[in-house]
Amino acid sequence: MLDQIHWLAAVTVLGVLEQAYFFLQVIYARRLFGISPPKTSGPPEFERIFRAQVNSSEYFPIFLALLWQAGLFFHQGLASALGLFYLCARYCYFMGYKASPSERLAPIYFSAGVLWILIAVSALGILHFFLSHYVGLNILQLLTA
Repeated sequence: MLDQIHWLAAVTVLGVLEQAYFFLQVIYARRLFGISPPKTSGPPEFERIFRAQVNSSEYFPIFLALLWQAGLFFHQGLASALGLFYLCARYCYFMGYKASPSERLAPIYFSAGVLWILIAVSALGILHFFLSHYVGLNILQLLTA
């Protein structure tokens, strides 16, 4: 079974490391600008870093759920590749937002697009499972016949 999930696990670990990097960036920014917790406001430079981290962590559970559903029910390789695209887009989003609010837009739209693809792939995989398992209808055989 591990050979069916190892890429998903690797992308998950990369995602966790990325989240840790974002958390560290907030800690460094707090030190740089002298902002002690629980304060979340300060200079715009700090607030952009803080918001980028919070926004990324809010979407992370959604990303993980979709990554694993797409990988388990559709295809591990495709889901993992999409996961890497998502993580790269999130990194670009974070770095862009850190620099300027307008720099975050293209990466956030791209990462949202990847999430929509993961939703579609997950739904197709789950639908195929239900139809083949409970109805006895194998869509893949019908499409290749």
